[in-house]
Amino acid sequence: MSSIQSPHTAKPLPPALVLLLATGAGLGAAAIYYSQPMLGVLGADIGASDRAIGFVPTLTQLGYALGILLLAPLGDRYDRRRVILAKAAALAVALLLGGAASSIGPLLVASLVIGLAATLAQDIVPAAAALAPEAQRGKIVGTVMTGLLLGILLSRVVSGFVAEHLGWRAMFFIAAASIGLIAAAMWRGLPRFRPTTQLSYGALIASLAGLWLRHRSLRRAALAQGLLAVAFSAFWSTLAVMLHGAPFHLGSAAAGAFGLAGAAGALAAPLAGRLADRRGPELVTRLGAGLVLLSFAAMTLAPLLAPQHSLWLIVAGTIGFDLGFQATLIAHQTIVYGIDPAARSRLNSVLFVGMFIGMATGAALGSLVLAQWGWLAVTALATAAASVALIVRLWPAAEARAPALAA
Repeated sequence: MSSIQSPHTAKPLPPALVLLLATGAGLGAAAIYYSQPMLGVLGADIGASDRAIGFVPTLTQLGYALGILLLAPLGDRYDRRRVILAKAAALAVALLLGGAASSIGPLLVASLVIGLAATLAQDIVPAAAALAPEAQRGKIVGTVMTGLLLGILLSRVVSGFVAEHLGWRAMFFIAAASIGLIAAAMWRGLPRFRPTTQLSYGALIASLAGLWLRHRSLRRAALAQGLLAVAFSAFWSTLAVMLHGAPFHLGSAAAGAFGLAGAAGALAAPLAGRLADRRGPELVTRLGAGLVLLSFAAMTLAPLLAPQHSLWLIVAGTIGFDLGFQATLIAHQTIVYGIDPAARSRLNSVLFVGMFIGMATGAALGSLVLAQWGWLAVTALATAAASVALIVRLWPAAEARAPALAA
């Protein structure tokens, strides 16, 4: 029987528990993205238009944002172990329903529920912060975040390969099985958690607005990460459809393989964490946003090149913007988690609500822009969003210089 975990424990965490947390976070987050490389073949199979099938990632991202807003704060109020296991059960069922869908309507409903339940990943990260001794907290949270990021990025590789060889329905069923297995492991391996607040559910959700209004650094982090998420999601939600058409005519496996390029960026993200420790997270947010901007600006040149050279440019840009996006996210989490340790689940909720509203917006705008003006317009949209995010992160520096100039 699991014991109740003290938030002030000094006992080092067993490596097996850290691995369990990282794997659970990765598999939970991966569920949001399995559909993206499969959109080209999935839409044709169920008879949905490109515009209609674009709502699959849109509703998944929107469901995730709603789940972070309405469900993730429960980790401060209730035993996080129970919350994680309940969401895992709901996620497995939703994935099974998605794999069984025969038309766009049921698939869209399943996509929304997948997004809601996949927020178990956002319960696992604060759980890792609560379990970790103070001296190891940054290292352990960083390890769990690396698992989460790799889950997001490698999900596209796996789903592209499975869809190409076994069909898109098989990917949903395999994903459901993986969630069932990790839920069983967490049922056995996770301790119980003491709540950090006794607020009612209504007061708990209302406190999010208070945190937003009180902490300017939280608002800036959520806005900047949300804008970068617009660019990130516009790219990934349209990539498979773009590669499926002229001049590339590539299948789901090729679209999924781009996740390997993104994974290279995620593996380098811990370097950004160490830089944030040495030089401060503000610098990392600016460097990360700048790298996203440069990567998408470079991709606007792809139509001027031969198809083979265009692909290499897009691969290089994918490595660059994923590294910039993940580095900025880690730096923003460093900023946000330092605001109030007793409200980590709620602070995390505000940050990720902003991010996944951006994800949903990017998926919707990306599909619309692709249908109306082509993929060059998608890269232009991503470049513009990254530019505004960089301005948001540079603005404090400008404010800091103003008094000195006046003097």
